[in-house]
Amino acid sequence: MELQQMRYVIAVAETNSFTRAAERCLVVQSALSHQIARLERELGARLFDRTSRRVRLTPAGEAFLPAARQAVNAAERAAAEVAAAVGEIRGRLAIGVIPTVAAFDIPAALHAFRRRYPHIRIRLHVAASELLVELVKEGTLEIAFLGLPPTVRPEGVGSMLLAHDRLVAVVAPGHPLAGEDEVDLARLSSEVFVDKPAGTAGRLQSDQAFTAAGVHREVAFEVTDAGFTTRLIHQNLGIALLPSAYTPHLTGVVTVPVRDAPARNEHLIWNRSTLSPAATAFLAELDIVIDQEAGGS
Repeated sequence: MELQQMRYVIAVAETNSFTRAAERCLVVQSALSHQIARLERELGARLFDRTSRRVRLTPAGEAFLPAARQAVNAAERAAAEVAAAVGEIRGRLAIGVIPTVAAFDIPAALHAFRRRYPHIRIRLHVAASELLVELVKEGTLEIAFLGLPPTVRPEGVGSMLLAHDRLVAVVAPGHPLAGEDEVDLARLSSEVFVDKPAGTAGRLQSDQAFTAAGVHREVAFEVTDAGFTTRLIHQNLGIALLPSAYTPHLTGVVTVPVRDAPARNEHLIWNRSTLSPAATAFLAELDIVIDQEAGGS
């Protein structure tokens, strides 16, 4: 069993496609398919169900994938640690962020990091906080920046509180609330909202606040993309509650302070078993030093 075969399996599992996996791994598809078939023969089990429409893991593949990730991550980390010991930072940086991260300017930090370490492979994954926690736990990502309600803390990973913020109402310029100096949740409860899908951490912070205020609201538009949220607001289809530190990045909308606004905490999380010298170097760009022994899975 070879590490390259494991990399191919991981790539197919993450892209749900032999073609896209081959493109990611910079090999021809026939070579990738041959190596996976060879591995399946060695294991005595099929790892993927293949049809003309989709590719998905079999139960055997589901069982194999976490161990494959651990093996590949361990090998890459070992090579990176050796390089770091002789003064060279290399390898990969796999980082996750929520769309509304505001504690740091992550794109600017990545730009500076790439200029300083041009040989490090950067992979950025933008997703909801709960998914990012799982990806860090399994080692797919090394670090991630989350936004959570104050009642929720990341579990099963190392974590550091970065910032505390409160949400503000975001409305179209022509909206009746645009001229208000301040509103409360009772006033906002009659509005139609754009928000994250039900059950997500981004949605929970507002749902909890409305429940605490004893009022109900209507969420007509469930959106995961912050840019699309703004487009809906521009069309005056609804309003949103967004972190005050994030809203300066928006254009063409008006923000209104909310007296009893929902709160949000931003966290950095990591998995100490997969934290590489590249991840440590990136955190240094942000002037963050973490205790690798203080948590993680």
